[in-house]
Amino acid sequence: MSTNGSQVNVLQATGELKAIRWVIVSCALGQLFEVFDFLMFGLFAAQIGRAFFPNADPIISLLSSLATFGAGFLMRPLGALVMGYFGDRYGRKHALAASIALMAAATGLTGLVPPYAAVGVTGTVLLVACRLLQGFSMGGEWGGAATFLSEHSPAARRGLVGSFQAIGGGIAALIASLTAAVLHSTLDEASLNAWGWRVPFIVGSFLGPFALYLRTRVSETPAFTQAMSAHDVTRVPLKDVLSQYGGAVATAIGISAISVTLQYMYVVFLPAYATQTLKIDQQVAFYTSAIGSVINIALLPVMGALSDRIGRRVMVVGCAFFSLTTTYPLFLLLVHFPGSSGLLAVQVASNIIQPVFTGAIGAILAELFVTKVRYTALSLSYAISVITFGGFSPFIATFLVRNTGDLLSPAYLVMGVSLISGVAAMFVKERGREVLA
Repeated sequence: MSTNGSQVNVLQATGELKAIRWVIVSCALGQLFEVFDFLMFGLFAAQIGRAFFPNADPIISLLSSLATFGAGFLMRPLGALVMGYFGDRYGRKHALAASIALMAAATGLTGLVPPYAAVGVTGTVLLVACRLLQGFSMGGEWGGAATFLSEHSPAARRGLVGSFQAIGGGIAALIASLTAAVLHSTLDEASLNAWGWRVPFIVGSFLGPFALYLRTRVSETPAFTQAMSAHDVTRVPLKDVLSQYGGAVATAIGISAISVTLQYMYVVFLPAYATQTLKIDQQVAFYTSAIGSVINIALLPVMGALSDRIGRRVMVVGCAFFSLTTTYPLFLLLVHFPGSSGLLAVQVASNIIQPVFTGAIGAILAELFVTKVRYTALSLSYAISVITFGGFSPFIATFLVRNTGDLLSPAYLVMGVSLISGVAAMFVKERGREVLA
């Protein structure tokens, strides 16, 4: 009897996923495209620093480049507000299509901006402008995709379906790491500094039109369609968010902190830290990062499905706890064994911890808000969390190491954020099996 019941559940789950497969593909591919383009800047921070922020001290150039990487996050709240307004007022799919188009333009232009040596500070200004446009695009992309997937998915599968957005980001991190590794292994330093770092930006921009096409072919979400039919659409989403959902926004910012910090610390900061500070071979850093991404991708749907069974809050608490208790030992291991084995151990462990919550984050944030403000509230909350805890974390960690001389100082940053998310999780109400209103 139980076997038959299990078979029915499997068939039901398969049917539900097939019914929205193109929704899943369009969101996952869009996330892959946007995250890949966004991460490439961080992975080639050293080369970009030399091209646009020349300095006798390579660490100063790196810090300048990482600051520009972080500057892109300053535009995310604005992108969240603008795209959120259109998404809550006129529909999710159109706002998501616009975000893809903007990212494609910004990414292609980044690969074409002339260096400081050719046009002086003009090149630096243009680079920063492209980075700001990328940040604006991402401000509407992440929250919009999470909203779109959650509103399309069956209530009992929301965590699993939402995990495919994170899978798209995980695949992007994998491709980005492998791309960086291949370019570093096939090009000499002069070629890499002169033009090699530009190749991923130019090639990556061509993925945009395909992702845009898919997004124009999927249907609007049932929740938004119903809200439109019932005339339950707010004219000024931000006003309602601030007046009615301030507590939920604060909770969303807090629980998102651990997710964004782990992502940017281990995907962006760690390779630069390993090569610039610990003098580990750059190819080793990128290949170990790629191995970690494979583990991350494999675990994301498992953790998303698990959150459907045991609840979302326990996933946040679990991720925060594991991060709090393992970060210091992992960095201590890496500092004392600064080689491929130590770096691989850190990447494997961190990529087991990250998906514990990342697989469920889209669902848990969507469940905090109602349909008429969900796009704006979710996007704004996540954007603020990314700025506060994620985007500048590589810069802050690098600054701490340089100015304190403590090679373990980045671990303290991650541990502090872990505590914040663990506390914020206490304010989450479980709505895992409720239909989104």
